[in-house]
Amino acid sequence: MRIAVAGLHTECSTYNPVLAREADFRVLRGPAMLKDGYFDFLTHFQAEFITILHARAIAGGPVERRSYDRWKAEILDGIKAALPLDGVYLAMHGAMFVEGMFDAEGDFISAVRDVVGPEVLIAASYDLHGNVSQKIIDSLDIFSTYRTAPHIDVADTMRRAVTMLVRALRSGQRPAVAWAPVPVLLPGERTSTQDEPARSFYTQLSEVEDPTGIWDASFQVGYVWADEPRATACAVITGTDRAAMAEAARHLAQDYWNIREGFVFGTRTGSIEECVNWAMTAGSGPAVLAESGDNPTGGGVGDRAEVLAELIARDAQGVVFAGIADKAATDAAYAAGVGRSIDLSIGATLDTSSKPVYAEAEVVFLLETDEPRLREAVVRIGGIELVLTARRRPFHNIADFTRLGLDPRAARIVVVKSGYLSPDLGPIANPSLMALSPGVVDQFVERLERKHKSVPQYPFDKDFAFTPQVLWSSRAG
Repeated sequence: MRIAVAGLHTECSTYNPVLAREADFRVLRGPAMLKDGYFDFLTHFQAEFITILHARAIAGGPVERRSYDRWKAEILDGIKAALPLDGVYLAMHGAMFVEGMFDAEGDFISAVRDVVGPEVLIAASYDLHGNVSQKIIDSLDIFSTYRTAPHIDVADTMRRAVTMLVRALRSGQRPAVAWAPVPVLLPGERTSTQDEPARSFYTQLSEVEDPTGIWDASFQVGYVWADEPRATACAVITGTDRAAMAEAARHLAQDYWNIREGFVFGTRTGSIEECVNWAMTAGSGPAVLAESGDNPTGGGVGDRAEVLAELIARDAQGVVFAGIADKAATDAAYAAGVGRSIDLSIGATLDTSSKPVYAEAEVVFLLETDEPRLREAVVRIGGIELVLTARRRPFHNIADFTRLGLDPRAARIVVVKSGYLSPDLGPIANPSLMALSPGVVDQFVERLERKHKSVPQYPFDKDFAFTPQVLWSSRAG
């Protein structure tokens, strides 16, 4: 069996003013995809995989239109050249927003369907923070999404989607996809599967599945920072037993609606001022403070300096802050060299709605790299060791710190631009704090401007009724 593999994987805040361009993506083509750890699981299947192109980036602003058009055309040309095919596997995120375009995944996936025709099976894997539309569902035969947030089942989900595709091709069965939208749109930080009620809700997905009729039960929390009509929560079911699939979709949709008011932050939250005060007065450590409104893995810009300003104003000591994206400040640190003190303007170079911090800083570490865009510098401002980066990037793993000569476990306070903490940082947090800070991924979602929601939607609207409606892919017959 011949299966083409491709995908465009990113998450885009429509409130983020910084376009995601080609340089922001890791682009793999052809055989290089199978040599990358992300796709090496494909070698475990007895099938011929024709790998075409996969572009992946951390969350950010809208994708530049010409980059999207170029990748889309290259993928479609690659699929045409690979025909005849038995199947296609698309590794997606689901919350891509291309400048000037609603429903980018719908545009892309339907274009793939047009190329391969109606007989070829198409499977897709998604992030649970992706958004779905009828156009997307109409082009798919198989769908599976992550069941954990933070995401620790990415590889499992990708493997699950391909396993279903191979099963269908070997057995001759043609699964269908049904979905049930739920007019609820909450941030991932309030719907982490580590906390209730999301933990119990997601546990039931595997219980809903029946190997003979329901191949996969998925549920999309959706992506709240995309102001477009398709942004919504929804149940998505893949299978062959239509009655069982419809019942499962209705059940999951109704259950999620019923528990909508129970979703709360799983950690202590407060303003920047409150969180800095709690961190400084904690009798234990390290206090890990997540600056949620500027979280780059949620779509934030990553260059706001309000938390830094508060730490400096309070003369905080023993702080490791990773990090702030500021190319000019990073380059200035490299130009000065380790051991030199320099005057810096820090932050607000990308999101100019915020304010920079002006400070004298000592350069204490410079990451060795031949690529200017990969530069990372550590500077000391009083009791704060601050990481400056030439590009937007998160610091979620202990190794992200240690490669810069920093040990977050030995710090009194650790600051990261994050929402819920990663599996590496969560266990060391003592306590864990989340600042409900300003930014383009503001956790106060009710105050976001929503110009394009298509129906009343919780929590933006409160007083309306809901009855689940199951919608079928046009390929279900």
